[in-house]
Amino acid sequence: MRNLASIQKISKLEPIPNADTIEKATVLGWELVVKKGEFKEGDLCIYCEIDSVLPERPEFEFLRNKKFRIKTIKFKGQISQGICFPLSILPDDIIIEEGKDVTEILNIEKYEPSQELKMTKQVNKIQYPEWTPQWLQKIMHKFSFIRNYYRKHSHQKSFPSLIPKTDETRVQILQPLLDKYVGTPCYYTEKLDGSSITIYKINGKFGVCSRNLDLHKNKSDKYWETVLEHDLERKIKKNFSKTDIVLQGELIGEGIQANKYKLKGRDIYFFNIYFPKQKRYGSYEELLIHCSVIGEKTVPLLNDNYILTNSIPDLVKISDGKSLLANIPREGIVIRPSQDIIDNEFGKYLIKQRVSFKVVNPKFLLKYGE
Repeated sequence: MRNLASIQKISKLEPIPNADTIEKATVLGWELVVKKGEFKEGDLCIYCEIDSVLPERPEFEFLRNKKFRIKTIKFKGQISQGICFPLSILPDDIIIEEGKDVTEILNIEKYEPSQELKMTKQVNKIQYPEWTPQWLQKIMHKFSFIRNYYRKHSHQKSFPSLIPKTDETRVQILQPLLDKYVGTPCYYTEKLDGSSITIYKINGKFGVCSRNLDLHKNKSDKYWETVLEHDLERKIKKNFSKTDIVLQGELIGEGIQANKYKLKGRDIYFFNIYFPKQKRYGSYEELLIHCSVIGEKTVPLLNDNYILTNSIPDLVKISDGKSLLANIPREGIVIRPSQDIIDNEFGKYLIKQRVSFKVVNPKFLLKYGE
Protein backbone atom coordinates (compact mmCIF):
# COMPACT_ATOMS: atom_id res chain seq x y z
CA MET A 1 0.00 0.00 0.00
CA ARG A 2 1.23 3.47 -0.83
CA ASN A 3 2.34 5.56 2.15
CA LEU A 4 -0.28 8.28 1.91
CA ALA A 5 0.56 9.79 5.28
CA SER A 6 3.92 9.68 7.02
CA ILE A 7 6.06 11.51 9.54
CA GLN A 8 8.42 13.74 7.56
CA LYS A 9 10.78 16.64 8.07
CA ILE A 10 10.13 20.10 6.66
CA SER A 11 13.43 20.58 4.86
CA LYS A 12 12.88 24.11 3.61
CA LEU A 13 10.60 27.12 4.08
CA GLU A 14 10.53 29.94 1.54
CA PRO A 15 8.47 33.11 1.14
CA ILE A 16 5.74 33.34 -1.50
CA PRO A 17 5.67 36.67 -3.39
CA ASN A 18 2.78 38.95 -2.33
CA ALA A 19 1.70 36.53 0.41
CA ASP A 20 1.73 37.64 4.04
CA THR A 21 0.09 34.69 5.78
CA ILE A 22 1.41 31.67 3.87
CA GLU A 23 4.78 30.31 2.77
CA LYS A 24 6.17 27.49 0.66
CA ALA A 25 7.36 24.34 2.39
CA THR A 26 9.38 21.49 0.92
CA VAL A 27 8.75 17.99 2.28
CA LEU A 28 10.63 15.13 0.60
CA GLY A 29 10.42 16.33 -3.01
CA TRP A 30 6.99 17.91 -2.65
CA GLU A 31 6.29 21.63 -2.60
CA LEU A 32 3.23 22.82 -0.70
CA VAL A 33 1.75 25.82 1.03
CA VAL A 34 1.63 26.12 4.84
CA LYS A 35 0.54 28.86 7.24
CA LYS A 36 3.38 31.24 8.02
CA GLY A 37 4.82 30.51 11.44
CA GLU A 38 3.08 27.16 11.87
CA PHE A 39 6.29 25.20 11.24
CA LYS A 40 10.04 25.79 11.32
CA GLU A 41 12.68 24.26 9.08
CA GLY A 42 13.64 20.91 10.51
CA ASP A 43 10.28 20.34 12.23
CA LEU A 44 8.63 16.96 11.94
CA CYS A 45 5.04 16.90 10.71
CA ILE A 46 2.42 14.54 9.33
CA TYR A 47 2.66 14.90 5.57
CA CYS A 48 -0.39 13.69 3.60
CA GLU A 49 0.06 13.22 -0.15
CA ILE A 50 -2.33 14.25 -2.89
CA ASP A 51 -5.08 11.70 -3.58
CA SER A 52 -5.32 10.92 0.13
CA VAL A 53 -8.90 10.66 1.39
CA LEU A 54 -9.03 11.66 5.05
CA PRO A 55 -11.58 10.43 7.59
CA GLU A 56 -14.27 12.69 8.98
CA ARG A 57 -12.54 14.25 11.98
CA PRO A 58 -12.68 17.79 13.36
CA GLU A 59 -9.07 18.42 12.25
CA PHE A 60 -10.01 17.66 8.65
CA GLU A 61 -13.38 19.43 8.54
CA PHE A 62 -12.00 22.14 6.24
CA LEU A 63 -11.80 19.47 3.51
CA ARG A 64 -15.47 18.53 3.66
CA ASN A 65 -16.40 20.45 0.50
CA LYS A 66 -13.67 18.47 -1.29
CA LYS A 67 -15.07 15.21 0.10
CA PHE A 68 -11.99 15.02 2.34
CA ARG A 69 -9.72 14.39 -0.65
CA ILE A 70 -6.38 16.19 -0.93
CA LYS A 71 -5.83 17.61 -4.41
CA THR A 72 -3.27 19.73 -6.22
CA ILE A 73 -4.23 23.39 -5.73
CA LYS A 74 -2.68 26.83 -6.17
CA PHE A 75 -2.34 29.71 -3.68
CA LYS A 76 -0.99 33.11 -4.78
CA GLY A 77 0.56 31.51 -7.84
CA GLN A 78 2.24 28.73 -5.83
CA ILE A 79 1.28 25.14 -6.65
CA SER A 80 0.64 23.12 -3.49
CA GLN A 81 0.69 19.32 -3.46
CA GLY A 82 -0.20 17.77 -0.12
CA ILE A 83 -0.94 19.02 3.38
CA CYS A 84 1.19 19.17 6.53
CA PHE A 85 -0.46 18.54 9.89
CA PRO A 86 1.06 18.83 13.36
CA LEU A 87 2.13 15.65 15.16
CA SER A 88 -0.66 16.27 17.67
CA ILE A 89 -3.20 14.61 15.35
CA LEU A 90 -1.58 11.24 16.15
CA PRO A 91 -2.66 9.07 19.09
CA ASP A 92 -0.57 9.68 22.22
CA ASP A 93 1.02 6.22 22.25
CA ILE A 94 2.60 6.47 18.78
CA ILE A 95 6.40 6.50 18.67
CA ILE A 96 7.56 9.48 16.60
CA GLU A 97 10.10 8.47 13.95
CA GLU A 98 10.94 10.29 10.73
CA GLY A 99 9.65 8.32 7.76
CA LYS A 100 7.12 6.32 9.81
CA ASP A 101 4.02 5.38 7.81
CA VAL A 102 0.86 6.50 9.62
CA THR A 103 -1.64 5.89 6.82
CA GLU A 104 -3.54 3.13 8.61
CA ILE A 105 -3.16 4.76 12.04
CA LEU A 106 -5.07 7.79 10.73
CA ASN A 107 -7.53 5.69 8.66
CA ILE A 108 -6.51 7.41 5.44
CA GLU A 109 -7.47 5.81 2.13
CA LYS A 110 -6.30 6.28 -1.44
CA TYR A 111 -8.67 8.01 -3.84
CA GLU A 112 -9.85 5.74 -6.63
CA PRO A 113 -11.95 6.73 -9.65
CA SER A 114 -15.55 5.81 -8.89
CA GLN A 115 -15.86 2.98 -11.41
CA GLU A 116 -12.68 1.21 -10.34
CA LEU A 117 -13.59 1.67 -6.68
CA LYS A 118 -17.01 0.15 -7.26
CA MET A 119 -15.49 -2.82 -9.07
CA THR A 120 -12.91 -3.33 -6.33
CA LYS A 121 -15.53 -3.36 -3.59
CA GLN A 122 -17.40 -6.05 -5.50
CA VAL A 123 -14.42 -8.40 -5.80
CA ASN A 124 -15.27 -10.31 -2.63
CA LYS A 125 -19.00 -9.79 -2.84
CA ILE A 126 -20.96 -12.80 -4.01
CA GLN A 127 -23.04 -11.96 -7.04
CA TYR A 128 -26.31 -13.88 -7.05
CA PRO A 129 -28.55 -13.87 -10.15
CA GLU A 130 -30.39 -10.59 -10.68
CA TRP A 131 -33.76 -12.36 -10.79
CA THR A 132 -33.41 -13.62 -7.20
CA PRO A 133 -35.16 -11.41 -4.60
CA GLN A 134 -33.33 -10.31 -1.47
CA TRP A 135 -35.16 -12.78 0.79
CA LEU A 136 -34.14 -15.70 -1.43
CA GLN A 137 -30.52 -14.51 -1.59
CA LYS A 138 -30.39 -14.52 2.22
CA ILE A 139 -31.56 -18.13 2.28
CA MET A 140 -29.08 -19.13 -0.47
CA HIS A 141 -26.29 -17.44 1.43
CA LYS A 142 -26.76 -19.79 4.38
CA PHE A 143 -25.52 -22.77 2.34
CA SER A 144 -21.77 -22.93 1.77
CA PHE A 145 -21.99 -24.94 -1.48
CA ILE A 146 -24.22 -22.23 -2.98
CA ARG A 147 -21.95 -19.42 -1.75
CA ASN A 148 -18.88 -21.16 -3.16
CA TYR A 149 -20.54 -21.77 -6.52
CA TYR A 150 -21.50 -18.14 -7.06
CA ARG A 151 -18.21 -16.85 -5.65
CA LYS A 152 -16.37 -19.03 -8.18
CA HIS A 153 -18.53 -17.71 -11.02
CA SER A 154 -18.50 -14.05 -10.04
CA HIS A 155 -17.42 -11.55 -12.70
CA GLN A 156 -14.27 -10.34 -10.97
CA LYS A 157 -11.41 -12.03 -9.18
CA SER A 158 -8.36 -10.68 -7.42
CA PHE A 159 -5.45 -9.49 -9.56
CA PRO A 160 -3.17 -12.44 -10.52
CA SER A 161 -0.35 -12.91 -8.02
CA LEU A 162 2.14 -13.80 -10.78
CA ILE A 163 1.82 -10.34 -12.34
CA PRO A 164 3.11 -7.07 -10.82
CA LYS A 165 0.57 -4.27 -10.79
CA THR A 166 1.13 -1.13 -12.83
CA ASP A 167 1.50 1.47 -10.07
CA GLU A 168 4.47 3.75 -10.67
CA THR A 169 6.15 5.58 -7.79
CA ARG A 170 5.99 9.37 -7.79
CA VAL A 171 9.40 10.97 -8.11
CA GLN A 172 8.87 13.22 -5.09
CA ILE A 173 9.69 10.43 -2.65
CA LEU A 174 12.70 9.11 -4.55
CA GLN A 175 15.44 11.66 -3.86
CA PRO A 176 17.90 8.96 -2.60
CA LEU A 177 17.32 6.94 -5.77
CA LEU A 178 17.91 10.00 -7.96
CA ASP A 179 21.12 10.76 -6.10
CA LYS A 180 22.30 7.18 -6.64
CA TYR A 181 21.55 7.08 -10.37
CA VAL A 182 22.18 10.69 -11.42
CA GLY A 183 23.86 10.69 -14.83
CA THR A 184 22.29 7.39 -15.91
CA PRO A 185 21.15 7.24 -19.57
CA CYS A 186 17.35 6.99 -19.59
CA TYR A 187 14.33 7.35 -21.81
CA TYR A 188 10.95 8.80 -20.97
CA THR A 189 7.47 8.36 -22.38
CA GLU A 190 4.24 10.26 -22.07
CA LYS A 191 2.02 9.21 -19.18
CA LEU A 192 -1.49 8.90 -20.55
CA ASP A 193 -4.65 9.53 -18.54
CA GLY A 194 -6.86 6.48 -18.86
CA SER A 195 -7.56 3.17 -17.16
CA SER A 196 -4.80 0.65 -16.56
CA ILE A 197 -5.29 -2.59 -18.49
CA THR A 198 -3.30 -5.81 -18.20
CA ILE A 199 -3.55 -8.58 -20.78
CA TYR A 200 -1.92 -11.93 -20.11
CA LYS A 201 -1.37 -15.41 -21.47
CA ILE A 202 -0.04 -17.71 -18.74
CA ASN A 203 -0.04 -21.52 -18.97
CA GLY A 204 -2.39 -21.30 -21.93
CA LYS A 205 -4.92 -19.12 -20.11
CA PHE A 206 -5.78 -15.74 -21.59
CA GLY A 207 -7.07 -13.02 -19.32
CA VAL A 208 -7.79 -9.30 -19.00
CA CYS A 209 -7.39 -7.22 -15.84
CA SER A 210 -8.23 -3.73 -14.69
CA ARG A 211 -5.85 -2.05 -12.24
CA ASN A 212 -6.92 -4.28 -9.35
CA LEU A 213 -9.10 -7.07 -10.73
CA ASP A 214 -9.00 -10.09 -13.03
CA LEU A 215 -12.13 -9.61 -15.13
CA HIS A 216 -14.62 -12.23 -16.22
CA LYS A 217 -14.98 -12.32 -20.01
CA ASN A 218 -17.87 -10.02 -20.84
CA LYS A 219 -18.48 -8.38 -24.21
CA SER A 220 -20.20 -5.40 -22.60
CA ASP A 221 -17.22 -4.71 -20.32
CA LYS A 222 -15.09 -1.80 -21.64
CA TYR A 223 -11.84 -3.72 -21.12
CA TRP A 224 -12.92 -6.96 -22.73
CA GLU A 225 -14.87 -5.14 -25.44
CA THR A 226 -11.72 -3.33 -26.54
CA VAL A 227 -9.61 -6.51 -26.37
CA LEU A 228 -12.17 -8.35 -28.50
CA GLU A 229 -12.32 -5.48 -31.01
CA HIS A 230 -8.53 -5.68 -31.34
CA ASP A 231 -8.70 -9.49 -31.67
CA LEU A 232 -5.91 -9.68 -29.11
CA GLU A 233 -6.62 -13.15 -27.76
CA ARG A 234 -6.16 -14.73 -31.19
CA LYS A 235 -3.15 -12.58 -32.08
CA ILE A 236 -1.32 -13.25 -28.83
CA LYS A 237 -2.01 -16.98 -28.81
CA LYS A 238 -0.96 -17.27 -32.45
CA ASN A 239 2.20 -15.15 -32.34
CA PHE A 240 3.41 -16.02 -28.83
CA SER A 241 2.22 -19.61 -28.61
CA LYS A 242 5.34 -20.82 -26.78
CA THR A 243 5.73 -17.79 -24.52
CA ASP A 244 3.96 -16.74 -21.36
CA ILE A 245 3.54 -13.02 -21.74
CA VAL A 246 1.96 -10.01 -20.03
CA LEU A 247 1.24 -6.71 -21.76
CA GLN A 248 0.23 -3.68 -19.72
CA GLY A 249 -1.07 -0.43 -21.08
CA GLU A 250 -3.46 2.47 -20.82
CA LEU A 251 -7.03 2.12 -22.07
CA ILE A 252 -8.23 5.50 -23.34
CA GLY A 253 -11.16 6.88 -25.29
CA GLU A 254 -14.92 7.03 -24.97
CA GLY A 255 -16.17 6.32 -21.47
CA ILE A 256 -12.67 6.49 -19.96
CA GLN A 257 -11.70 9.33 -17.59
CA ALA A 258 -14.05 11.77 -19.39
CA ASN A 259 -12.20 11.05 -22.65
CA LYS A 260 -9.89 14.06 -22.37
CA TYR A 261 -8.28 13.13 -25.69
CA LYS A 262 -11.65 13.39 -27.49
CA LEU A 263 -11.18 10.06 -29.23
CA LYS A 264 -13.85 8.10 -31.07
CA GLY A 265 -14.09 4.60 -29.71
CA ARG A 266 -11.36 3.24 -27.44
CA ASP A 267 -7.73 2.31 -27.89
CA ILE A 268 -4.84 0.77 -25.91
CA TYR A 269 -1.34 2.20 -25.65
CA PHE A 270 1.05 -0.35 -24.12
CA PHE A 271 3.93 0.63 -21.81
CA ASN A 272 5.07 -2.65 -20.16
CA ILE A 273 5.94 -6.15 -21.24
CA TYR A 274 6.53 -8.74 -18.55
CA PHE A 275 7.63 -12.38 -18.76
CA PRO A 276 6.17 -14.18 -15.70
CA LYS A 277 8.18 -17.41 -15.99
CA GLN A 278 11.42 -15.43 -16.02
CA LYS A 279 10.03 -12.92 -13.50
CA ARG A 280 11.41 -10.03 -15.51
CA TYR A 281 10.25 -6.98 -17.42
CA GLY A 282 11.17 -6.82 -21.07
CA SER A 283 13.21 -3.95 -22.44
CA TYR A 284 11.67 -1.05 -24.33
CA GLU A 285 12.93 -2.63 -27.56
CA GLU A 286 11.19 -5.91 -26.67
CA LEU A 287 7.98 -4.00 -26.00
CA LEU A 288 8.19 -2.31 -29.40
CA ILE A 289 8.90 -5.60 -31.20
CA HIS A 290 6.11 -7.56 -29.55
CA CYS A 291 3.55 -4.79 -30.05
CA SER A 292 4.61 -4.44 -33.68
CA VAL A 293 4.03 -8.16 -34.26
CA ILE A 294 0.40 -7.90 -33.08
CA GLY A 295 -0.18 -4.45 -34.59
CA GLU A 296 -0.65 -2.56 -31.32
CA LYS A 297 0.43 0.91 -30.19
CA THR A 298 2.88 1.87 -27.46
CA VAL A 299 2.79 5.04 -25.35
CA PRO A 300 4.42 8.05 -27.09
CA LEU A 301 8.19 8.17 -26.71
CA LEU A 302 9.32 11.70 -25.82
CA ASN A 303 13.08 11.29 -25.33
CA ASP A 304 15.23 8.20 -25.90
CA ASN A 305 18.52 9.78 -24.83
CA TYR A 306 17.94 11.52 -21.52
CA ILE A 307 20.64 11.82 -18.86
CA LEU A 308 19.00 11.56 -15.45
CA THR A 309 19.17 14.57 -13.14
CA ASN A 310 18.70 14.36 -9.38
CA SER A 311 16.79 17.66 -9.23
CA ILE A 312 13.10 16.99 -8.59
CA PRO A 313 12.05 20.55 -9.56
CA ASP A 314 13.84 20.10 -12.90
CA LEU A 315 12.07 16.80 -13.49
CA VAL A 316 8.71 18.41 -12.72
CA LYS A 317 9.50 21.08 -15.33
CA ILE A 318 10.22 18.35 -17.89
CA SER A 319 6.83 16.77 -17.18
CA ASP A 320 5.11 19.94 -18.39
CA GLY A 321 4.06 20.06 -22.03
CA LYS A 322 1.34 19.20 -24.51
CA SER A 323 0.12 15.68 -25.05
CA LEU A 324 1.09 14.10 -28.36
CA LEU A 325 -2.44 12.73 -28.66
CA ALA A 326 -4.46 15.92 -28.26
CA ASN A 327 -4.18 19.64 -27.61
CA ILE A 328 -4.25 19.31 -23.84
CA PRO A 329 -1.57 19.31 -21.12
CA ARG A 330 0.04 15.91 -20.86
CA GLU A 331 -0.54 14.07 -17.61
CA GLY A 332 3.18 13.65 -17.09
CA ILE A 333 6.07 11.37 -17.98
CA VAL A 334 7.44 7.96 -16.98
CA ILE A 335 11.24 7.68 -16.75
CA ARG A 336 13.23 4.45 -17.02
CA PRO A 337 16.93 3.65 -17.52
CA SER A 338 17.88 2.66 -21.05
CA GLN A 339 19.22 -0.59 -19.58
CA ASP A 340 16.78 -2.01 -17.04
CA ILE A 341 17.95 -1.74 -13.43
CA ILE A 342 16.72 -3.83 -10.49
CA ASP A 343 17.60 -2.33 -7.10
CA ASN A 344 16.51 -4.10 -3.92
CA GLU A 345 17.50 -1.09 -1.82
CA PHE A 346 14.39 0.68 -3.05
CA GLY A 347 12.13 -2.37 -2.98
CA LYS A 348 9.75 -0.65 -0.57
CA TYR A 349 8.90 1.92 -3.22
CA LEU A 350 9.47 0.32 -6.62
CA ILE A 351 7.42 -2.38 -8.30
CA LYS A 352 9.58 -5.53 -8.46
CA GLN A 353 12.46 -3.26 -7.39
CA ARG A 354 12.59 -1.98 -10.96
CA VAL A 355 13.99 1.53 -11.33
CA SER A 356 11.02 3.21 -12.98
CA PHE A 357 9.02 6.21 -11.79
CA LYS A 358 6.52 8.83 -12.84
CA VAL A 359 6.58 12.61 -12.81
CA VAL A 360 3.05 14.00 -12.89
CA ASN A 361 2.50 17.41 -14.47
CA PRO A 362 1.03 19.77 -11.81
CA LYS A 363 -0.69 21.82 -14.53
CA PHE A 364 -2.59 18.72 -15.61
CA LEU A 365 -3.71 18.11 -12.03
CA LEU A 366 -4.82 21.73 -11.64
CA LYS A 367 -6.83 21.62 -14.87
CA TYR A 368 -8.46 18.24 -14.43
CA GLY A 369 -8.56 17.70 -10.68
CA GLU A 370 -12.02 16.39 -9.78
